Amino acid sequence: MKKVISGIAVVAMLCLVGSVSRADDTANGEKTFKAKCAACHGPDAAGKPAMKSPSIKGKTAEDIQKAISTSPKHASLKSLTADQVNELAAYLATLK
Repeated sequence: MKKVISGIAVVAMLCLVGSVSRADDTANGEKTFKAKCAACHGPDAAGKPAMKSPSIKGKTAEDIQKAISTSPKHASLKSLTADQVNELAAYLATLK
């Protein structure tokens, strides 16, 4: 019985750690978005038609990396690490 309770406690702790980690990813992604993306894509990531900047809400890490690597407009973003791109995607996924 003690082993079952210990096992449940371990699983609960792992779930909690995962939730905290995702929250950190989202918070870091929001900081990156505000610093690097919001000026062109808007404060809510809905895009700015007058600037021909599309909505980037819900874009995946793969979508973001492709845009960074293929668009001359995003040359200044090539310094983002894979972790930063993943964090940015985590934040964009929270926007609806």
